[in-house]
Amino acid sequence: MRPKSGGSAQPIEYSLLLTATLCLLAFGVVMVFSASSTTSLLGESGDSAYYLKRTALFGIAGLLLMRVLSLHGARVVRALTPAILAISIGLLVVVLMPGIGVQANGAQRWIGAGLFQIQPSEIAKLALILYGAHLLASRPKMVGRIGTMGPYLGVVALVCVLVVVEPDLGTAMVACLACAALLIAAGVRMRDLGLLAAVLGAGVVLAIAIEPYRMERLTGFLDPTGDPGGAGFQAIQAKIALGSGGIFGVGLGESLQKAFYLPEAHTDMIAAVIGEEVGLVGIVALVGLYGMLGYAGLRIAQRARDRYGKLLAAGLTSLILVQAVINLFAVLGLAPLTGVPLPFVSYGNSSMLMMLAAVGLLLNIARGGTRGMSARPSSAGARLRVVDGARARTRRSPRPATKRSSRSVAKRRNSRRRNSRARGSRAGRRRRAAG
Repeated sequence: MRPKSGGSAQPIEYSLLLTATLCLLAFGVVMVFSASSTTSLLGESGDSAYYLKRTALFGIAGLLLMRVLSLHGARVVRALTPAILAISIGLLVVVLMPGIGVQANGAQRWIGAGLFQIQPSEIAKLALILYGAHLLASRPKMVGRIGTMGPYLGVVALVCVLVVVEPDLGTAMVACLACAALLIAAGVRMRDLGLLAAVLGAGVVLAIAIEPYRMERLTGFLDPTGDPGGAGFQAIQAKIALGSGGIFGVGLGESLQKAFYLPEAHTDMIAAVIGEEVGLVGIVALVGLYGMLGYAGLRIAQRARDRYGKLLAAGLTSLILVQAVINLFAVLGLAPLTGVPLPFVSYGNSSMLMMLAAVGLLLNIARGGTRGMSARPSSAGARLRVVDGARARTRRSPRPATKRSSRSVAKRRNSRRRNSRARGSRAGRRRRAAG
């Protein structure tokens, strides 16, 4: 269902995506306050609404960014994609420099001070999707074999290595899986995808082996009770929180695990607080909202007007869903802990801004925002435009059809004349014979 020209109606996927995003954002603001109020009040800030204020501030900024991008975002962003990618790689290098990058919990992932801190890896994730959609739309034959995919794979590898060095293996995995989904949407062969998956798996194993804390997280996932006060502590506390909530939860704001038992309750472990306070009903509602967002995003990709819009919508939707799945799996004990925030719900200023920017681009694609963009068309796209143009010309001016029909009419007239002459001559012979 497309919006009518000159009308204000939007396609159904536009409404579904906007509704799911706003519901997740509102739910996240409430749960961030609930999960952080106790520790904030008893901590250094002494303000129970410390994280609530920051989340609300960046949520408003993200909504404004989403609105702007939903109007003309895809066309402008495509023109700026090389610059966005270069800036994100530059920031990834700068954040590793001593004295510039801000350290927290043993990781050096932020640039800035106080309220105005940014996480370059969040920008880099979005930049990889933008660059991939632009490159694969302009050169559709690139996915024919691994060798031709070198320019894109090289950039992805460079960004992921810089992110892992911070260290932030979880974000690198999210970026790799989202880029893999983009390649699938572009038509990569399954054989090549399997080879890339094997290389990625080997890289993950190597990254885990060279960092002791990553190995501890893996062993804590495999056997949480083996070290309940160390590597398995966070996983055990998350299970306790989820089990305590039951079906309907203990009540909003009534969680006990968030009070110093559950580390990082307002960030990557916020789903455990949701499970304790709102219960299984809250988790199901959360998953349902992500399902609605994913459905709307994939519908937007399916109905996009050009190849770039299809690839960009598929990549952005995959980026959001992959991050949500990795976070929820870690909280539920189905995957090792990675420190990846839950999109739109967890506290994280840079993540919220980039996720809302992605939604803004999706909304723009749903409105047909990529139509008429200058880009080197694929052969399929060119054929599609030629066929559509021929049909349009036929509808506007049926001259070729008129010429063909006039020839047919002339042939039929000539045939009738010859037949009438033949019948006339036969009738004349019969009269002469009778006379």
